[in-house]
Amino acid sequence: MKWDWNNIQFDYNSKVILTYLLICIGAWVLNGITRGKSNKLLFENYRSSPLNPLTYVRLFTHCIGHQNWEHLVGNFLYILLIGPMIEEKYGSINLIIMFLITSLVIALYNIIFTNNSILGASGNVYMLIVLSSFANIQEGKIPLTVILICIFYVIGEAKRMITERKKKSYHDGHLIGALCGILFGIYFLKQKTFPFF
Repeated sequence: MKWDWNNIQFDYNSKVILTYLLICIGAWVLNGITRGKSNKLLFENYRSSPLNPLTYVRLFTHCIGHQNWEHLVGNFLYILLIGPMIEEKYGSINLIIMFLITSLVIALYNIIFTNNSILGASGNVYMLIVLSSFANIQEGKIPLTVILICIFYVIGEAKRMITERKKKSYHDGHLIGALCGILFGIYFLKQKTFPFF
């Protein structure tokens, strides 16, 4: 097959995933310009006054901010690899809703049960990884890969929760993301979309 380099066009093939990446890069640039203030103000989740409107914004936006470039790239290597397949299978709107629900659940858990500050897309990464294992499930058949992926991730994160106590909230977020992936996978075995769409 011969390539015609003059007629090659780039395809914005996964609108939600690529837009998510661009928003996160924008947040990373803004955080660098503000010397960390924008993350603290907009892109970190932590316990704060319920009278502060940004408390409610950060329930969802903590999955946009990242500590540094390595943190962002580490998360998006997985998201760019798995995300387009999930977006194609479940649809863009459903994927956005899954990201929002996962981010909200992680944020609420963090506020209620910890005193930590968290940020990053890793909860959504774990949700995508586990959800991707449901992609080939057929009626009445559960592939062994689904069970193994869930077991490996749960055991791995539980072990890291014990050995890396200072980063416990991050591992909690990973486990919650994985649990959300399991619940979404089970839900979409029977449903085509969320009930409000």
